[in-house]
Amino acid sequence: MDFKQIEAFVNVVRYKSFSKAADATFFTQPTISTHIRNLEKELGVKLLDRKSRVVEMTPQGSKFYKYAVEMINARAQAFDALNDTTGNVGGILEIQTSSIPAVTFLPELLSGFRKNHSGIQYYVSVSDTQAVIENISERRGEIGFIGEKISSSSIECTRVASDKSVLIAPVNYNIASTLKLADALQYPFIWRETGSATRRTFEMAALRSGFEKDAFEVAALVDDMDTMIRSVEAGLGVAIISEKVASSLGSRVKVAEIEDFSEDRTFYMISLKSASFSPAAAAFSEYVKSMSGVR
Repeated sequence: MDFKQIEAFVNVVRYKSFSKAADATFFTQPTISTHIRNLEKELGVKLLDRKSRVVEMTPQGSKFYKYAVEMINARAQAFDALNDTTGNVGGILEIQTSSIPAVTFLPELLSGFRKNHSGIQYYVSVSDTQAVIENISERRGEIGFIGEKISSSSIECTRVASDKSVLIAPVNYNIASTLKLADALQYPFIWRETGSATRRTFEMAALRSGFEKDAFEVAALVDDMDTMIRSVEAGLGVAIISEKVASSLGSRVKVAEIEDFSEDRTFYMISLKSASFSPAAAAFSEYVKSMSGVR
């Protein structure tokens, strides 16, 4: 077993594709396949399921994956300690994030960090908050960003940013710039998937105000922020999104504040307590904390 084989396996898991893993690591696809095949032969188990278009881990692959990541990180830490005297780190940094951090504060953090660490390559996967938590727990990424605080003995959770939620509506809707939650419920809603922290926070506020879930007329469920915004633009219904995202849309939609849903949303950086960081992840975590005023 050598590190090229282990790195090939980890990258195929990251990108869920042999071809994408080859592109990201500047190897050919046959080389990646050979490394995986030799690793499986040496271990005596099948690590990856290649039957579908998206490559997934087998149960044995899932067990081996966390150790593979630890080995790669330990190797990177050793090289960093012995060879790097400049403080400039490199490598691939895998980040899991929910949709609002992905389009608000995260791009600036990535850009700012890379100015001092030009050897960094980012792999950013965007999903909902629940999926981010699950991916970090399964070591599919070293650092995650989510829209709610979680209490977990295995996950470290650090506050890094805040925002508030607003309602966006098609421009032809006769809607006031400020309205009550009861007024908002007369419109059809376009919702994110059930793992969305934005949706969960709004539903909890409605329940506290005496409304049941069936009070919402649901026009559509989508798993993509751009699709949701475009659906609002097209007149399908209204949606609850980040104020920072809404402010970037200009005249594409109408924006309204909901008087009885005014609490700030707080966003958190999460990581697995038991996992050792790669040098890139360790440096990025400290950078994020310094930029958010966390010490």
